[in-house]
Amino acid sequence: MNKRVHTHSNMIYSEGTQVVTLRDVIGQNGRILHPRGSVGVVVRAPRDIEHSYRIRFLDGAEEALKPSELTLLARFKEGEIGDSEITTGRSDLFERVIFQCIIGSRAFGLDDDQSDTDYRGVYLPPAELHWSLYSVPEQLDCHETQETYWEIQKFLVLALKANPNVLECLYTPLVEKLTPLGEELLAMKEIFLSRLVYQTYNGYVMSQFKKMQTDIKNQGQVKWKHVMHLIRLLISGIKVLREGFVVVDAGEYREQLLAIKRGEVPWNETEKWRKSLHQEFDAALSKTILPDRPNYEQANEFLIKARRAAILEELP
Repeated sequence: MNKRVHTHSNMIYSEGTQVVTLRDVIGQNGRILHPRGSVGVVVRAPRDIEHSYRIRFLDGAEEALKPSELTLLARFKEGEIGDSEITTGRSDLFERVIFQCIIGSRAFGLDDDQSDTDYRGVYLPPAELHWSLYSVPEQLDCHETQETYWEIQKFLVLALKANPNVLECLYTPLVEKLTPLGEELLAMKEIFLSRLVYQTYNGYVMSQFKKMQTDIKNQGQVKWKHVMHLIRLLISGIKVLREGFVVVDAGEYREQLLAIKRGEVPWNETEKWRKSLHQEFDAALSKTILPDRPNYEQANEFLIKARRAAILEELP
């Protein structure tokens, strides 16, 4: 999939950035000095998007232009190439979902009356859209219904890297939709499990707890729901290495985790449990029978098969 130039509406271009004008630059006599599409360089950037840039053109002349009157040269040349929003606007890709499941608190058995129902899954774009100049989005989102679907290649790559959310999709018992191709994906879910689970899960928890320690120091509080899910993630990772299976439900740890979520467990006790779990994780790594790496070849074969099936008009 094509990678487009990254920009956002509040971006301030730094000095030295090449830009393109989106309007004619008119002189005092009404003559066009620099036509729309002229290339210039930022010589002075504004402090915010409400003020103008100072732009120097190829002839050495300078002009003040508003942010709305400019765009990046690289973005201008790019045009519509790789713009997946065009593809999304022309086709209902949500109709191409081959696997839909529920993850999050409801799958973990940690939900309450305020919990959302988080739908996740995989979609397979039609071949002609995947081959097109405009590309397809790596994921589809519908925030109103809490739905996210990864494009099939993106999903496979994340699973191979032991992304926790994606692995939990493969192992959650709450499956809402499954096509024959989706069934094949679930049937091969064990190929994605490897010792990489240790690095991915452990590294994420450690980095997040470091941020939380800063929050405790500076603000005196943390988001206890987030703390709960990080502890749960460590427990899940330990079980993957020990059992070769992603256990989604919190099971015997449910009440302890809910107590953390309610803020009933002091931070020091939570930290103590976390450190103990890290030690268990280390021990589990030393004894696991999981391979060093996932089965890239089988995942690749499945992707090629899926791409070929995408030629068909009917969703496989």
